[in-house]
Amino acid sequence: MSGKGKSKAGRGNKKAVSASTKAGLQFPVGRIGRYLKQGKYSTRTAAGAPVYLAAVLEYLCAEILELAGNAARDNKKSRIVPRHITLAVKNDEELNKLLGNAIIPSGGVLPNIHAVLLPKKSS
Repeated sequence: MSGKGKSKAGRGNKKAVSASTKAGLQFPVGRIGRYLKQGKYSTRTAAGAPVYLAAVLEYLCAEILELAGNAARDNKKSRIVPRHITLAVKNDEELNKLLGNAIIPSGGVLPNIHAVLLPKKSS
């Protein structure tokens, strides 16, 4: 007996794998879990809660970035600026409902001229 405890036959030194990698996400699952605990939103936090929240946040960001990229391409630009994010959010019905009251700095407003103000069409 060598006194070293049970032999760990077949087990090598495992490299640490992050929760984000396990979930297949880009957003930081561990950091979101830490913020949930530090924020005192509840006394206990389930193991799947930060994974789910990270997945939802990643989906929302991907959706907004895709629409903003389309808006940038429509304006013949290769870089997304706050104006493109505003156009993307305001033109999408569901995102507008979610972020309707949010103010995006340097975003501007949707181009809109009321029908009464347009010149009358002569027949």
